[in-house]
Amino acid sequence: MLKLSVVVPFYNVQTYAPDALKSLELNARDDFEFLLVDDRSTDGTPELLERAARELPGAVLLRHERNGGLATARNTGLDAARGEYVTFLDGDDWLAPGHLARTLAVIEALNCDFVRNDHVQVTGRTRSVQRVPYGPQLVPGDPRAGILPSSRATSVDYPYAWAGMYHRRLLDRGLLHFTDGLRTAEDRPWIWRLHRGADSFAAIGLPGIFYRRGVATSLTQIKDERQLDFIKAFDQVLADTAEDRESDLLLPKAVRTYCAIIAHHIGTIERYEPAVAKKLRSMSTAALGRMPQDVLDGALDSMDVHRAAVLRRLRRRPARAGASL
Repeated sequence: MLKLSVVVPFYNVQTYAPDALKSLELNARDDFEFLLVDDRSTDGTPELLERAARELPGAVLLRHERNGGLATARNTGLDAARGEYVTFLDGDDWLAPGHLARTLAVIEALNCDFVRNDHVQVTGRTRSVQRVPYGPQLVPGDPRAGILPSSRATSVDYPYAWAGMYHRRLLDRGLLHFTDGLRTAEDRPWIWRLHRGADSFAAIGLPGIFYRRGVATSLTQIKDERQLDFIKAFDQVLADTAEDRESDLLLPKAVRTYCAIIAHHIGTIERYEPAVAKKLRSMSTAALGRMPQDVLDGALDSMDVHRAAVLRRLRRRPARAGASL
């Protein structure tokens, strides 16, 4: 068995893919594999990946016949992974030299199911370190301790799949795959399932991942209907959490987070096309109506006045038929 599998989806990132591929070269080892998933790119990305498949040690090129989105592309890589450990990188980001080996050494020393890394956020020429919102460092703990409290950011609010490394036993238990077809917020059901289902984890620092913000082709920048998949994603979080043995304890956090994300999208609604903005409002109203109403009342009471007012206005709107994806 190989020691590490790195799943790297690419879609129309010919400007940035050379940085990602060069950083993989500077992290290569004989017992590492790099699963390069071309999600049916239509620019020059396929040619870059074909060259990498010939020249990058450990590279395996996997192609989609049609574009499936980030979640599906990651699943393609996971299905092919042969490593004892698994991690991710996005095709427009990059790694510091030797970062993978350092992270691997730590997770092996701690002997836990998964670890979470800090990362460097890159916006133009500005760089800032983003920390895992979890107190203890380099100390294995219960992943459920990374979910609460509801009133502040916790590890489930740091959902980036690439900001960590994961033992293969999680893959074998079905905890690492993503919901096929989710076009945004695909990390949200994933991180909640991981924290509810794994046995141990640790925050380890090591900010060797460089996350590029403001990329024009990124869905975080494109305000079209695909953005509305966040509702599908959080509906799944709520449904899964409702089935959990500690649902009474965890649902307030899930509902409050869902509310905060709805308020965020409504706060940027002017960036959507009018038809999509209208659908966002109606779908958000329907989503609030599906939440456990007593838990929703508590969540709104705990939020700041502005966001609570936005959500209460949405809640009072008449629900429209067919307000779902």
